[in-house]
Amino acid sequence: MADISTIPARLRRATAMTTQRRSEATMGILFALPAILGFLIFALGPMIAAMAISFTDWSLIRSPEWVGLDNYERLFTDPNIRTSLVATFKFGFLSVPVSLIAALMIAVLLNQKIKGQRFFLTLFYFPSILPMAAVLVTFLWVMQPDFGLLNYLLVQVGLPPQEWLGSADMVIPSLVLMSVWGAGGGAVIFLAALQGIPDSFYEAAEIDGAGSLAKFRHVTLPLVSPIIFFQLVLGVVGALQVFTQAYLLDGGAGDAALFFNFYLYQNAFEHGRMGFASAMAWLLFGITLILTLLVFRSSALWVFYEDQGS
Repeated sequence: MADISTIPARLRRATAMTTQRRSEATMGILFALPAILGFLIFALGPMIAAMAISFTDWSLIRSPEWVGLDNYERLFTDPNIRTSLVATFKFGFLSVPVSLIAALMIAVLLNQKIKGQRFFLTLFYFPSILPMAAVLVTFLWVMQPDFGLLNYLLVQVGLPPQEWLGSADMVIPSLVLMSVWGAGGGAVIFLAALQGIPDSFYEAAEIDGAGSLAKFRHVTLPLVSPIIFFQLVLGVVGALQVFTQAYLLDGGAGDAALFFNFYLYQNAFEHGRMGFASAMAWLLFGITLILTLLVFRSSALWVFYEDQGS
């Protein structure tokens, strides 16, 4: 039997531990409170408000009128909804894999033992932090049909000049090409993953007779697949929210770059259709959620984690 005289001391220790844990929990909540309040005020609150507004007809300058599901029914009848979704999906379908591949290739090149590695890393990363408006203005000059640098280079190699941003067929590929300009940001993340791969893995592959391509396929790609998954999710979400390019191009040639977010902006702030714009926002949320869940579900088939082999 336990010594009865030790019970008060045990109770004091248990009380002290409980008090300490309660104090730590309180401090943790206080430190997390700004983030919690920020989410409630600036994320969850506006989402709930947008849901309520989506059932109304509101132009900001007059009181909202309840219209029920009219705004959601209009999503299926407005032809510009389909146009904007097609343009957004087309841009995302092209830009996400192209940017991922470009970022990974840049990281592989920068991972080589070369002089000036930090300089080249900074050189590739710098474009990703430039404002999109400044990048687009630069590319408007580069892709200018008459005296742009890109058409000048095409003519020099015997290829016909293109309209680029002024052509309905070329505006999306031009914007995809522009998105590669910022691939350096993803390259930095890939480079960190590549530098974390132990050399012993490559040495074991060389002993088995693997060449450069085989090592890249069977060692590098599996070990950076979690980073590919992370970048893919961010890329899908970012592609669905593209706005600045369409805004500065005013929808592109013949509304070929009328991205969904830009059309949402037009309805909300140019035409005063806040209810319809809120319904569009919830549609975009639903599409983003579905695509993100599909990417997460597919990750079990191609994402490899090191602890899976143990």
